[in-house]
Amino acid sequence: MNVSNTSQSSPKTAAFAFEVDDDPRRYEHLSSIRLEDPEAVARAAVSRRRHPGVKAGQQNFIVAADHPARGALAVGNDPVAMADRRQLLDRLQIALANPAVDGVLASPDIMDDLLLLGALDGKLVFGSMNRGGLSGLVNEFDDRFTGHTAAALEALGADGGKMLTRICLGDPDTVVTLEATAKAIDSLAERKLIAMVEPFLSVRENGRVRNDLSTNAVIKSIAIAEGLGSTSAYTWMKLPVVAEMERVMAATTMPTVLLGGDPAGTQDEVFASWQAALALPGVQGLTVGRTLLYPADGDVAGAVAAAASLLHHTAEVSE
Repeated sequence: MNVSNTSQSSPKTAAFAFEVDDDPRRYEHLSSIRLEDPEAVARAAVSRRRHPGVKAGQQNFIVAADHPARGALAVGNDPVAMADRRQLLDRLQIALANPAVDGVLASPDIMDDLLLLGALDGKLVFGSMNRGGLSGLVNEFDDRFTGHTAAALEALGADGGKMLTRICLGDPDTVVTLEATAKAIDSLAERKLIAMVEPFLSVRENGRVRNDLSTNAVIKSIAIAEGLGSTSAYTWMKLPVVAEMERVMAATTMPTVLLGGDPAGTQDEVFASWQAALALPGVQGLTVGRTLLYPADGDVAGAVAAAASLLHHTAEVSE
């Protein structure tokens, strides 16, 4: 993929222009490396430059790309929008090339691709830990930890791990996920790595899982999730933007990043809701994937630049 800067770019793309080579062989070298030199992934992880670290008053922008590993390929009305790995890597590299993007949240396969591409230099890195609750699976609430382990994330030089924690009061598999989440939080904390917990109160309707996005349900999910593990010292929340976000953020003292999901509103409406939520105490930034990687107008660079403009970067002043 060729990336070039230009002074002729519109403000929407933050003075960055991107040219993507659509050669079907453009990522063939990744297959060759995996075949002949699989240890290259570990070398790339060790040699990459780390992010300088998170700070209060400087909100972070993290691009999420772990949906395919759970079989969740749909964006909007396209059921297989994220199926083409080459296009996904193109879009991720466009997003990560914007210096306002601090990092990525990805499953191991995508993380390894990005490491081999050298796309994670200076970025925050979060691994996706539980992907076993496949979309549409009969036991979807038994969300096994099938991705990154805390030990693997430490070896990669990652900053933390993320876990989806759906709580269904009518499904006995929920307790298995809660217990596994608690153990993962402890395992990350032992290594001084961030545990990014994404809780939902969820129900199964007509054979499909639906997350309850009412304000009270989100607040209850926070209360349950922030009590998991033997310490909360390294725990962050990853929360949806819903009505009455002031009440939602009053439910926790933990650093919180906002998730994008697969919104039904227009991009302007979604960005307006993010902007209001980003102004609340405790909100550390955005962790967004499909909304920005697959915008309705196809302009990934523009969507990323617009989202980045919403973040606050005022250093905390000590009195």
